[in-house]
Amino acid sequence: MSKYSYMTQEGYDKLIADLDELKGPGRQKVAAAIAEARSKGDLSENAEYDAAKDAQGMLELKINELEKVMATARVIDASQLDSSKVTVLSKVRIKNVKMNKEITYHLVSETEADLANKKISVTSPMGEGLLGKKVGEIAVVETPRGNLEFEIMEISL
Repeated sequence: MSKYSYMTQEGYDKLIADLDELKGPGRQKVAAAIAEARSKGDLSENAEYDAAKDAQGMLELKINELEKVMATARVIDASQLDSSKVTVLSKVRIKNVKMNKEITYHLVSETEADLANKKISVTSPMGEGLLGKKVGEIAVVETPRGNLEFEIMEISL
């Protein structure tokens, strides 16, 4: 993972909201589940208590991971980026050279990646293959089934 996690203001705000949700209502919900399970008697044979403690551990792990991302987060101002080549936050229209099919991707940080919305991570094989390329250049993306070639058709922010 890179030294910094570059993201949009929207992604940063969502990260803060998620962290606040986990630390506040999330912790309260887990604490209530533990208290309820504890009130049911012997803890050594209480499956509800074990499940609640596991949920607490998973919640704290998620909080820890989000705090690590926050510690290295850097918000990027799209107006300061160069649109002559592919960078983080670029929207790139590419054409599969072999299949002659076009698709547009938005390159974002790992935490903002969402393939369903065509947002791919700059650290993914596709993202790494596209970074630094200019319109008209061919990006070669390594896949388990071999290399794929994509022509850069358009870059925007």
